[in-house]
Amino acid sequence: MTVLDKAKQWARAIKRDVMALWLAARDPRVPWYAKLAAGMVAAYALSPIDLIPDFIPVLGYLDDLIIVPLGILLAVKLIPADLMAEFRAEAIRRSRPTSRGGLAFIVGLWVLMAAALIWLFWPDRSA
Repeated sequence: MTVLDKAKQWARAIKRDVMALWLAARDPRVPWYAKLAAGMVAAYALSPIDLIPDFIPVLGYLDDLIIVPLGILLAVKLIPADLMAEFRAEAIRRSRPTSRGGLAFIVGLWVLMAAALIWLFWPDRSA
């Protein structure tokens, strides 16, 4: 198996687990703290925009390569193994949704950061 094949297999597993976490966040059998973690990871991963846009060199892909997989690992550990296996099987059969909540969260963070930067660097007119 080549490195490219391994990378493709890893990417498919990530996509499957994100979908499984999306399902877990909505299931009443999952503990509330696991639902919270699963929902946050799924919302971020399924959001059509990233916290750090991909066009920013190096940093743009760090969230995709580090933040999402670490979030998945944490959330998966919080969900009972038998339920996670069920969610993974269901995730394979479903199509990928998008997260409007994740989109709103990321856009909200961008607006807050822009407002903070404007406030921080706006020239003091009272002097």
